[in-house]
Amino acid sequence: MRDAPDGGAQLWTTGRVVLVDARGRTQIGQDSRLVVHPATDFGAGPVPNAVLLGVEDEIGYWALRSEHDGAQDDWRDLRTGGGLLNDTDAGLFTTAVGLLGWHDNARYCAVCGAATTRVRAGWARRCTGCDREEYPRTDPAVICLVHDGADRILLARQPIWPPERYSVLAGFVEAGESLEACVSREIAEEVGVAVSDVRYLGSQPWPFPRSLMLGFAAIADPSAPLTPADGEIEDARWVHRDTVRAALESEGGAVDGLRLPPGVSIAYRMIKGWATWQD
Repeated sequence: MRDAPDGGAQLWTTGRVVLVDARGRTQIGQDSRLVVHPATDFGAGPVPNAVLLGVEDEIGYWALRSEHDGAQDDWRDLRTGGGLLNDTDAGLFTTAVGLLGWHDNARYCAVCGAATTRVRAGWARRCTGCDREEYPRTDPAVICLVHDGADRILLARQPIWPPERYSVLAGFVEAGESLEACVSREIAEEVGVAVSDVRYLGSQPWPFPRSLMLGFAAIADPSAPLTPADGEIEDARWVHRDTVRAALESEGGAVDGLRLPPGVSIAYRMIKGWATWQD
């Protein structure tokens, strides 16, 4: 479909457009569905800046950058609105944010510096100088739930987060590094403890701007001293399962100085899964 000879004109004629502003927000209706627009409202055929997100029930879904000024309350980003959407709408929104963000930052060739143009319905860019094709990037990042093998979990907070917000630890994978090695290195760098029994849990696309979060669990010794990374981790502490459960029940409120991450995030799902798991 991305390489259709007509450039996607057939999908455009009956297609729908998701608008995303420069801050990664789109309009979500009172029915908790994406607000989409007839593609022909924007032109008789695919406009140059449109990207094809996918097709469902023979309807093509496209995305365009919007000049929305942020005045309306029903425009939300993925953090505040993603949890309201069904799987299809969440996938469309996530893909739109990631793909449009990549185009914003890939306008020039990394090899020769010449301008690039959109091709393949927005899923590649071709250099006007050396004819090289470039594709959307995804940066892998690990996020790890560290526990003691019993009833305590290690949570930390960054200084830029809202007051009392704590979460599990995360970091980007470096070149030549396995995911498991990244887990061990990041935990050691951020809080100064060694982990074992690293195992994979699941993943979540996280286009801020182009990450793929890969979730893991690992075990650490709660008696080992915690050494938060200067300037990166403001505080780290072990928290009992009962406190985490109470924070979950508070639905965003703080319990004993603990406020959990938003429900749309993989971090929240990892913490909830651990807190509610039974032997």
